[in-house]
Amino acid sequence: MTRKTILNDAHRALGAKMVDFGGWDMPLNYGSQIEEHHQVRRDAGMFDVSHMTVVDLRGARTRPFLRRLLANSIEKLQKPGKALYTCMLNPQGGVIDDLIVYFLAEDFFRLVVNAATRDKDLAWIAAQAADFGVSVTERVELAMIAVQGPNARARVIGLLSPDTAAAAGKIGRFAATEAVTRDGLPLFVARTGYTGEDGFEIIVAEDRAVALWQALHDAGVAPAGLGARDTLRLEAGMNLYGQDMDETVTPFEAGLDWTVALDDVDGARREFIGRVALEAQQSNGVPRRMIGVVMDEKGVLRHGQTVRTDRGDGEILSGTFSPTLGKAIAFARVPAGPLGAVRVDIRGKEIPVRVVKFPFVRDGKPQEGI
Repeated sequence: MTRKTILNDAHRALGAKMVDFGGWDMPLNYGSQIEEHHQVRRDAGMFDVSHMTVVDLRGARTRPFLRRLLANSIEKLQKPGKALYTCMLNPQGGVIDDLIVYFLAEDFFRLVVNAATRDKDLAWIAAQAADFGVSVTERVELAMIAVQGPNARARVIGLLSPDTAAAAGKIGRFAATEAVTRDGLPLFVARTGYTGEDGFEIIVAEDRAVALWQALHDAGVAPAGLGARDTLRLEAGMNLYGQDMDETVTPFEAGLDWTVALDDVDGARREFIGRVALEAQQSNGVPRRMIGVVMDEKGVLRHGQTVRTDRGDGEILSGTFSPTLGKAIAFARVPAGPLGAVRVDIRGKEIPVRVVKFPFVRDGKPQEGI
């Protein structure tokens, strides 16, 4: 049965085109997907991300548990409110999910995991937590709204009480704080996002989410759907779970080397799930890698298309038309080593593409050389 977020009626009232996304009835767009994309790049847009799963972890041994569970080092989080992006791996080094973890207290951490992986994530986390005496609580009573764009933070801060507005305005990237709106609505405000733009992801009590959505709308924040969210995140060089990586792909094969910390900040060796497999892959050579490609000719790059290289064939992972660049861009997984001329097979015709570094777009502008 398809699930609905508390904002479902609000989306329909705004004329949203609804689609099934990971078992959830979600808005694809409210009219022009390209206009929604530009709205976020140039001003401020908001996304209903209440389908994401919020999981609270509590217990005296929560930090040692996360040290074991995650491929990135939880020791990077020493100040309450700080956040960390990381992968959660299986023993073979494959990505069970990518997630954000928030440090709130030594006995209290919060995870936000993907919607489509909810069931397996909760089962895996609970199974690993048992030996550490950590309680795992899914916060089903919470909703989440992402407000993104160069003017996003100012629009949100304008809704907050004066004292919490000041605090929210001071938090750095990948940090969170508690806040209260001018009419007394408590919020968990995190300076994170999935668009490459600045902004906040706001966790709010489900029964107050409609009021917050309306307040943001009244403040000039335009709604945006999953379509724009996908083009924005790909331009920003951000992976999509299930398309760019999964349990058969290691972080090294998904361009996520930077999320792996084999050692802690003090140099101590970390014994986390998947470490042995990653070390073996490093020693033997990573067989595949993820690259960014741009197609200067007309056409669209789509998931599953074959990529031809001098090292052998690969495939397009995420691919789309980039509204900011005005041309097709994609992630591709290809064999390791020199690639030579790279082409994509589109209906039997090999079209040349350029290999580029991602992100494709930074701070709303094309990266140099793209």
